[in-house]
Amino acid sequence: MNRYILAAIALLLGLSGGYYFALEQVKSKDGAAAAEDDKPLYWVAPMDANYQRDKPGLSPMGMELVPVYAEDLAMGDSPGTVSINPEVVNNLGVRTEPVLFSPLQSVLHTVGYVSFDQERMSDVHSRIEGWVGSVSVHEEGEYVEKGQLLYRVYSPELLNAQEEFLIANKSGNRFLRQASQDKLKALGVSAAFIEQLKAQRSVVEYVPVYAQSAGYISQLNIREGMFIKPAIKLMSLGPLDQVWVTAEFFESQADLVSVGDRVEMTLDYLPGRRWLGRVDYVYPALNQKTRTLQVRLKFDNPDLRLKPDMFARLALRTKPTAPMLSVPSSAVIVTGSQSRVVVALGKGQFKSVEVSLGSRFDDRTAVLYGLYPEDQVVTSAQFLLDSESSISSDFLRMAPPTMGVIDEIWTEAVIEEIDLEKLLVVLRHQAIREWQQPSMVMEVPISESLDPSLLVENSPVQVLLKGRNMRELQLVDFIQSRPKAPGSIPGGEL
Repeated sequence: MNRYILAAIALLLGLSGGYYFALEQVKSKDGAAAAEDDKPLYWVAPMDANYQRDKPGLSPMGMELVPVYAEDLAMGDSPGTVSINPEVVNNLGVRTEPVLFSPLQSVLHTVGYVSFDQERMSDVHSRIEGWVGSVSVHEEGEYVEKGQLLYRVYSPELLNAQEEFLIANKSGNRFLRQASQDKLKALGVSAAFIEQLKAQRSVVEYVPVYAQSAGYISQLNIREGMFIKPAIKLMSLGPLDQVWVTAEFFESQADLVSVGDRVEMTLDYLPGRRWLGRVDYVYPALNQKTRTLQVRLKFDNPDLRLKPDMFARLALRTKPTAPMLSVPSSAVIVTGSQSRVVVALGKGQFKSVEVSLGSRFDDRTAVLYGLYPEDQVVTSAQFLLDSESSISSDFLRMAPPTMGVIDEIWTEAVIEEIDLEKLLVVLRHQAIREWQQPSMVMEVPISESLDPSLLVENSPVQVLLKGRNMRELQLVDFIQSRPKAPGSIPGGEL
C-alpha cells in the first residue's frame, strides 16, 4: 500500500516539475522575442531618410542617427506619417483644433477721406455772357440758403430781353407777352424778378441771381468785375447732413466687399465717437497706381461734425459667406510652392497634407481642397511635425474619415448629371481607399432625406455616400466646394 502511495507522489512531483520547467522555457523565449522586438532595425539620419546604418553614429551633417523600430514601419500605409509618444506630444505643446464647416465673416480695416455727397452737389453757371457787378458770398465753406442772393450781373442780352418784355406787356398781346416772359426765364431770370419788372416797368442794369438749392460752398470762382460766360463754373454748393467717405481695400479683399455692408468709422480728432454707415457703391475697376479697390461709403452727419477732407479709420464687417470648410490661420504652413497643414490622425500620429486655400477671414482661412469635415489640424508646434513628415510625405490627403461606421464615408466628387424624376445623380469621384475603389464615374441614387434641387450639375462637392454594398449605395449629404487645380481627378477638374 505504501509503495503505491509513494509512486503516486513521485509521479505528481515529476509532472509538476516538468510543467514548471516548460513554463519557464516559454517565458524565456517570450522574453527573448520581446527583447528582439525592442531592438532597432537600423539607424537613419534625421534629415535624410536614405542614409541608413546598422549601428548608432553620426550623419554626414553631424547629427545623431535615429533608431527605427519594427513598430515604426507598421504605423500606417500613408507616406509621411509621423508617430509620437503621447508624453512627447504634451512636452512639445502640440495643440489641435477641428476643421469647421460654417459661414465665415470678417472685419476689414482700412482708411478713407470724407467728402461732399456728389449726388446732391449743384454747380452754378451763368446762362448769359456779362460782367459781375457785386458778389454776396465771399468764402469757400460759407453756407447758402435756397433763394439767397449770390451775385448781380450786367448783360446786354438781358437788357434787350427786359425791353422786349416791357414792350410786350404794353402791347396787350398775350402770346407776345408769354413768349418774352419765357425768354427771360430761359436766360436764368427768377420769377420774383419778373414780377418786380412788371411792377416797376423799367429795365434793371444789374440783374440778381439767386441760389437754386441750399448748401455749403465747396468752390468759389467768381469775383466782382469778372467777365462770365456759360462755360465758366462760378461756384459749387453741397449739403453736409450726409457725406461720402472714399475708402480703398487691397486687391485680395475685393471679393469680400459688397454694397450694403455695414461700416464703423472713427476719427482721430474725436476719440471715442463712432459713426455707422454702409457701402453705397463699389467701383468696377482697380486703381492702376495703387492696385486697390475703391469703395464709396455713406454716413449721416446730422451735427455736421464730419467735414470734407477729414481722415477717417474704417472697419467694414463683411456679410456671412455660405458655409465652407475653414481652419485656424495659425495652422497653415505656406511655402514657396504650396500650402499645407499638419493633420492629427489620432493615437499620436500626424501627417502633412497639401491644401488649396481660399480667402482669409480674421483668424480663420477658408480651405477649398485637401481637408474633410471633423478633421483635426495642428495649430501649435506644427512646424516641428511638418519638418519630420515632409521628408517622406506625398502631401496627399488620406481616405476620407468614416462617419460613424464603415458604410458611411465622405469623398470629393463632381456632379456630372442629375435626374430629378428618377432621383439619380452621376458622380465622378476620387479613389476611396477604405472601399478599395479607384477614381470612377458612377450612378448613385439620391436619398429621400436630401433635397435634389440643391444639387448643381458640373459643380465640385464633397459627398457623403452610405451603403453596405454597391446595390444599397445612396447619396445622403453633400457640401458645396470650390474648384481645385486641374488634375485632382483623372479626366477633369475638382
